[in-house]
Amino acid sequence: MAHATRPGDRPEPTQFLRGFEIYAGLLGPEEQAALVDDIREVVRAAPLFSPMTPYGKPMRVRMTSAGRYGWYSDRSGYRYMPHHPSGSGWPAIPERILAIWRALVSQDRQPDCCLVNFYDDSAKMGMHQDRDEADFDWPVLSLSLGDEGLFRIGNTSRGGKTESLWIRSGDVVVMGGDARLTYHGIDRIRAGSSTLLPKGGRINLTLRVVD
Repeated sequence: MAHATRPGDRPEPTQFLRGFEIYAGLLGPEEQAALVDDIREVVRAAPLFSPMTPYGKPMRVRMTSAGRYGWYSDRSGYRYMPHHPSGSGWPAIPERILAIWRALVSQDRQPDCCLVNFYDDSAKMGMHQDRDEADFDWPVLSLSLGDEGLFRIGNTSRGGKTESLWIRSGDVVVMGGDARLTYHGIDRIRAGSSTLLPKGGRINLTLRVVD
């Protein structure tokens, strides 16, 4: 990452949108490639899977996790689990990912979960809140790799006007403060907009404090 991680060297957002801090192009091509290698190691230890929603439909986004907890969904609801659906523990969050958290969120408190979402060119994520965590004072940090995704931001309740922007490979978004419980989602993927992933698609990493 081009920016130092010492206290006082926190990079400035390139844009604020409804309280979301957008850091466009924060990660350069070499760091993006290194992060993809790190994620491949995570996926080898904890393979991607397609969770079932509480409504009985499989999610279109495949996912896995790293850290103390992983996010999970089935007919019983949305929740964090201490192990992969296979029964094995989640792998550790890679150090390069933790360095981004330290640069933008906290030098002291580490995230408990790094949720890894993989979008193919037909995948999307409906409008939702991240509210399965115990303490909403901690932000969610979102990092994008690969094809561009159309990111839609709504309000703290369903409905109302929304705003959208294209999130590109290497962009980072921090959702904290008043934006912590704002509805947001991914409407579509712009296939072929990045060459980072040989077979295309988008990887989204979200770092969360769970406890």
